[in-house]
Amino acid sequence: MRRNGGDRRARGGVRDGMATAGRAGAALFMMHSSFSTAASSWMMTPPPLGGRSTGGCGRMRPLSLRDRVRYRLAVMLVRSSMSFWRMRLMARSSLGLSAMLFLCLVATGRAADNSAIAAAHLAVPKFGTVDFRPTEAESTVPQLFHLKSHRFSFETEYTRASGPVRIYKVRFPSPVVTKLKVNNTVHGHYFQPPGKGPFPGVVVLHILGGDFALSQMIANGLARRNVAALFIRLPYYGERRGDSRERFISFEPDVTRRNFRQAVLDIRRAAAWLGSRPEVDAKQLGVTGISLGGIMSALAAAGEPRFGKVAVYLGGGNLGEMVWTHDNRAAVAFRKSWIARGETRESFLKKTRPVDPATYGHLLKSRTVLMVAARNDTIVPPDATMALWNSMGRKPKLVWLDAGHISAAQFLYGEMERLGKFFQPSKK
Repeated sequence: MRRNGGDRRARGGVRDGMATAGRAGAALFMMHSSFSTAASSWMMTPPPLGGRSTGGCGRMRPLSLRDRVRYRLAVMLVRSSMSFWRMRLMARSSLGLSAMLFLCLVATGRAADNSAIAAAHLAVPKFGTVDFRPTEAESTVPQLFHLKSHRFSFETEYTRASGPVRIYKVRFPSPVVTKLKVNNTVHGHYFQPPGKGPFPGVVVLHILGGDFALSQMIANGLARRNVAALFIRLPYYGERRGDSRERFISFEPDVTRRNFRQAVLDIRRAAAWLGSRPEVDAKQLGVTGISLGGIMSALAAAGEPRFGKVAVYLGGGNLGEMVWTHDNRAAVAFRKSWIARGETRESFLKKTRPVDPATYGHLLKSRTVLMVAARNDTIVPPDATMALWNSMGRKPKLVWLDAGHISAAQFLYGEMERLGKFFQPSKK
């Protein structure tokens, strides 16, 4: 497969992430043939600073001295690398960041105590169908994201166990048919908690760089907290791209709007599939993601009333303004070409509004929303965060991290705790 300059930068980002971890971390990393598999397999409930750890089955147990030392060393490792990240990884692929995150997880992870898992998993059929039925609130859904009642097929494949969690590949057709055939199938992974449930269910969305392992790690962490999680790939990512040069986000607003619409409709089917699982409480569905995944979570929630809970990490609104004012070379070149065509800033903003989550923020005023943002974020700046928060009537809980878009990784452990608690069943 052809690789462009972005791919070379991505590989460089991984090398840089490993370099900052030091020789010991890199050696540990190289001991495992797949760092994503190793990390997700060892993604136990991260130890909070208070010195106690929540087990995979929800039991509280004391954190050992060895684990406390490992955790502190990992935190020191991340914090000491912040200046390096800002200089190098900001300009590179997020793969470098993920390599760093996984090294920290390997340093602090513990093998799962499978003997403690007594509950059986419910069967997941290899093939089946799901009936999608809009809720009574469908009339409030923006016209762009309407979806009529229909039935769709799916197929699954068991891949592996990660401690108490079983992981299945999931595939189903997209409601939107595009010219690129491979893009018309939605690919994902289902992270199934042990037991009969009913568990809350969450759709997990990935970052712009297409680093799926980070999102899968989060889905795994949720499943270990008894939250069933379905991670899916957005249009033109992974298997959905093939050898094509198509990308999910384009400087051409009409292309981006088309792709965002497909993504929201794909997510609606994902919610229907998740809600059809017998171990999942269909009345306790949510959606979450980081960066692009956070932006799409807010947009998808506006298009899917089933999502009662929404967790937006490092996301925001006013997408058109964010792109228009960005100072990277690609954005500058785009603005020049756009104006050369006789277009204006106003015409660009008008075309992006239909897929801007801030446009539909009022639809989320009745939902339970968590927003976590970074004070020094230059990718999704605080103004964009505030635009989304204001559009929701300033009701969501808004947490500010003292970090940038990349350096927010140092808060990963605590935020995994927060996310797990957020998606626990609401009191009826």
